[in-house]
Amino acid sequence: MKMINDFSPEILDLNTIDEARHAMQDIHCTDAGIKIMQDKALFKVIKLYDVNSKAANILKQTFLSKGGEVAISRHCADLSKETSDVIIMATIHQYKRAIPVLKMQPWKLKQIAEILTTMIKEV
Repeated sequence: MKMINDFSPEILDLNTIDEARHAMQDIHCTDAGIKIMQDKALFKVIKLYDVNSKAANILKQTFLSKGGEVAISRHCADLSKETSDVIIMATIHQYKRAIPVLKMQPWKLKQIAEILTTMIKEV
């Protein structure tokens, strides 16, 4: 049985598409493979403040359906508070899949989609 040390494991801290691309090039991935995987290699956590609770619920469901996650206040379940801060946790690929859905939703989710689009372009 091999020990994990036999594989020289390391955690890669990839913060940009270029860093993800270079890491994959270093192990000789194909250009086509890199193009498919680069957005999946970057996990970003974004916090938004004072989001309408109804919008927070839709945001959570949208990201869950794309494989991401959104932390919202427990008060969103019964709408006992009007707003909630939210923490979105997803890969760039998941953000890109969720944003078009958010653009079609009410309660300022189109504006949130535009904010997320701008933020992930900076990666």
